[in-house]
Amino acid sequence: MKPASPPNSPSRRLLLSAGATISLAVPWIGTALGAPAQDPRAVIAYVAAEGLAAANPRLPPEQRYERLRLLFSHYFDIGHIAAFALGRYRLLATPAQLQQYNELYVSFTVEVYGRELGQYANLPLRITGSRFYGEEPVVTTEVSRPDGSPVKIVWYLVDRHGRWKVSDVIIDGISMKDSQRQYFAQWIETNGGRFDALLAVMRQEIAASRQGAI
Repeated sequence: MKPASPPNSPSRRLLLSAGATISLAVPWIGTALGAPAQDPRAVIAYVAAEGLAAANPRLPPEQRYERLRLLFSHYFDIGHIAAFALGRYRLLATPAQLQQYNELYVSFTVEVYGRELGQYANLPLRITGSRFYGEEPVVTTEVSRPDGSPVKIVWYLVDRHGRWKVSDVIIDGISMKDSQRQYFAQWIETNGGRFDALLAVMRQEIAASRQGAI
């Protein structure tokens, strides 16, 4: 039986969130994976610029994917975000299924969302402020839509072994990792509480993105 994907999948509702996460338009910086490690604002500016360059629709799809994968892998707190998105359903998984999930998570996030990033390439970004939420730096930014209305993006970072990693991005009040957690839970529950159904739907979403169906 083919696993069912909920109608409001993240490939529909969260494309804005994912697009803004790594494609906000700031000047191209150039050298890959070289952002200053100690300045959260510089990290966000760099991630945005790298994402913009990687999302250039003129690049071959394989090159776009690989550059986005490197960016996501290097500057996002993947292990903790993936675990949070899975939530209590982690207890349903075998060690082999958890390994498959962790392997699929990066491809899923990059492939499903990355395909839409090009439409944000010309949107200007400005950093509007920074603060601390407990021990976590929070950088606030704003993107101007073509109609002039702003999109507010809030970036949360966490210190992992002396490097700032993005732990969440909130776009107009929508948390990327909270939304993923919601959809993953829906996918499992929609398919009878089977963890393997989540893996199957993730593969379907990845394949659909690569085929241009999303």
